Amino acid sequence: MSTLDYDYKFDVIINKIKEMDAGNIILQFPEGLKSDAISVSDTIQEALPDVNIIIDADPCFGACDLADVKVNKHIDLVVHFAHTPLPIRTDCPVLFIEAHSTADVERPILDALGRVDSTVKVIGLVTTTQHMHKLDEMIHLIESRGYTVKLDKGMGTSPGQVLGCNFTSIKNLDVDVIIYVGSGDFHALGVKLFTEKPVILADPFIGQSREIEEFYDRILRIRFARIAKAQSAKSFGIIMSSKKGQLRFDLAIRLKQLIREHGFDAQILNMDYVSPDLLLPYNLDAFVMTACPRIAIDDSAMYKKPVLTPDELEIVLGIRDWENYQMDEIIIHDEQT
Repeated sequence: MSTLDYDYKFDVIINKIKEMDAGNIILQFPEGLKSDAISVSDTIQEALPDVNIIIDADPCFGACDLADVKVNKHIDLVVHFAHTPLPIRTDCPVLFIEAHSTADVERPILDALGRVDSTVKVIGLVTTTQHMHKLDEMIHLIESRGYTVKLDKGMGTSPGQVLGCNFTSIKNLDVDVIIYVGSGDFHALGVKLFTEKPVILADPFIGQSREIEEFYDRILRIRFARIAKAQSAKSFGIIMSSKKGQLRFDLAIRLKQLIREHGFDAQILNMDYVSPDLLLPYNLDAFVMTACPRIAIDDSAMYKKPVLTPDELEIVLGIRDWENYQMDEIIIHDEQT
């Protein structure tokens, strides 16, 4: 039904729309899949010519960023692609389609195993939503080469799964090296920061692997520079997100109190989409990100002033040592309203 590189489960979507007798549908894609949006919309429209299909063109950063909060009474269903659901109460029915990748995992994993030291016996394995359906294949492939494979279930994640804001599945792995199957350096960076183990990135989309030590060192140097620059700041803006899955209200309040206790000014800025232009009107020396943890890391170069994570703020204030540096996480335990 499709020549696309991801399994969009059109039959599931079409059956759900028919079951609900839904007339108005919004399709929500992460940035990496937006180029498929028109083809996906056309395929559904062809099967259901009387249904109104709308593509959500706003940025989407994960299951924490559902389009349901933006829809009005006319919308019957949100179809959200490429993520697994979080325990968040939604304002409109949401159908999650994981959009599993059709990319081969054998070549990059074999390439990754070629980088493993001969003394290694136990390998940790992690991946993302797009490749979770091939987890058993990955395990068998590694074990067939004589290794023991270990993986763990995280808080709100499946065994072997990491999110850009949740690395709990790898924190207790007693392994020699970790293979991350995926395409993005950011996830591999998080695994490295939280475990301090050697991490090899096996990329199914190019069929190769790479080590991340150079990237890891470069990011740490950048973060150190941002922290050093923020140490001269006298005023801080605490960015709080209105997105349900990124809203950390209590943390924002606590950080404001903490900053003021150390003799500096602090303001809380609430916003939905965080961008450098939106911060320009505010005469503040540095910012602290309580929204998506990736913004401070991935988009660092876009901001003229330092944008810190909450843990980095603690380093600036002298209540955390640089040696205890770690990446920020958003762990959702209970259903949010």
